[in-house]
Amino acid sequence: MKLHLPDGKLVTATAAVALIASLSVALSTPATMNVDGQRIVADVAPVTTAGHAYLPIRAISDASGAVTTFDAATGNIVVQRGADILRMKLGDKHARLDGRTIELANAPFTVRGRAMVPSAIVAQAFGSTVRYDARRAKVDVRTPGAIVAGAPDDTP
Repeated sequence: MKLHLPDGKLVTATAAVALIASLSVALSTPATMNVDGQRIVADVAPVTTAGHAYLPIRAISDASGAVTTFDAATGNIVVQRGADILRMKLGDKHARLDGRTIELANAPFTVRGRAMVPSAIVAQAFGSTVRYDARRAKVDVRTPGAIVAGAPDDTP
């Protein structure tokens, strides 16, 4: 197995995205998250920057029926849902889904000890539909085959 080590430019770019994300969290109204119609409360809200949403992977995966492990010492993130296994590493733009390498637009990072991943990888890895409504600061995740909660979404 070939080891992918991030280069200096990637580490700098990831640090910049993490700094922008942290500032966004500190200076803006946090986005709300819904998974299959249920509001998800996490100790770290989604981070949104320039039309992109970064989700706290454990909160999203738990709500979707997946199991997440995060090793803070190595930065390794593993999400398993059924037979699908997604492997990522903090600061690395390469992920592996069921053995296939996937190039991420942005590397995962942490906010207050929580791993934040681009919403696109959640959609790609598990076939979910992820919508980010910047105007309403809302992230909506729909899991394929899941029964949407009986309560209506909080639309106006």
